[in-house]
Amino acid sequence: MYGGRVIDLRRLEALVALHRAGTVSAAAERLHYGQPTVSHHLRRLETETGSVLLQRVGRGVRLTPEGERLARRGEEILGLLERAEAELAASTSLQSGRVRVAAFPSAAATLVPAAVGILAERHPGIDLELAEAEPPEAAEMLRAGTADLALTFRYPDQADPDGLTSTTVLTDPLYLVTTDAVGREHRRPSGEPHLADYAESRWITGCERCRSQLMTLCEAAGFTPRIAFASDDYVAVQSLVASGLGVTLLPGLALQAHQRDDVRRSLVRGGERRVQVSSYGAPPRPAVVDAVAGALADAARPQG
Repeated sequence: MYGGRVIDLRRLEALVALHRAGTVSAAAERLHYGQPTVSHHLRRLETETGSVLLQRVGRGVRLTPEGERLARRGEEILGLLERAEAELAASTSLQSGRVRVAAFPSAAATLVPAAVGILAERHPGIDLELAEAEPPEAAEMLRAGTADLALTFRYPDQADPDGLTSTTVLTDPLYLVTTDAVGREHRRPSGEPHLADYAESRWITGCERCRSQLMTLCEAAGFTPRIAFASDDYVAVQSLVASGLGVTLLPGLALQAHQRDDVRRSLVRGGERRVQVSSYGAPPRPAVVDAVAGALADAARPQG
């Protein structure tokens, strides 16, 4: 806008070319236009802006102070436009780009590094920016536009947040985590734990969503767990278990990221969570975002 009027970019480009080249003929050569076309654009730009931008000097022209100011500002505008076009082209062609990913801690420690390795092979120009966030916070980041993708999880009785498009990339099993002594005390011939055997145990739980799933599984086994401690830190939870302060349920990714040597794990039949790649809104997504989503999905696939 200039004095309430919209400036035609082609005419602004002609003014910038004249400023750089010095003459109308040189500006026309720079733009690959005919000289009459450049002259026409310059006259129209003066008419549209209501300003005197050119001053005749002999057989040529030179810019007035107002023309100089507009030309310098035009250089900035055209430079930004060229940059935006280059960024868009790079994004579309997967040559480069930055994608912001929010991920819950155990996914950030396992799936994200593997995805970065995949991207380095497929699309070395794409950068991944990581923020650690539990699913509710990650959903808010997607809505606010501070994250492009999120690794989230949900348990069978939990719904996806409104507005998010989610694709399951991994079914993550749950494990009962105990000390060796406690595990031997309740060991059954089948080797599978029965949660009811731990009805009198103290329990350690994690985030609110994980606590809800623990309550559901224990109630299905016929008891209400006695919660002694709560922590979102799966390393701290294992330390509490190893100290004999209780038993817990942990997902496979958490134990893949870190498992103490002095705790034992046993698969819980029917216990699982779904790990998802989530984004806000409906497809299509930018090509670079899809590329990162694909790398995250491939990182979650079983190897071998």
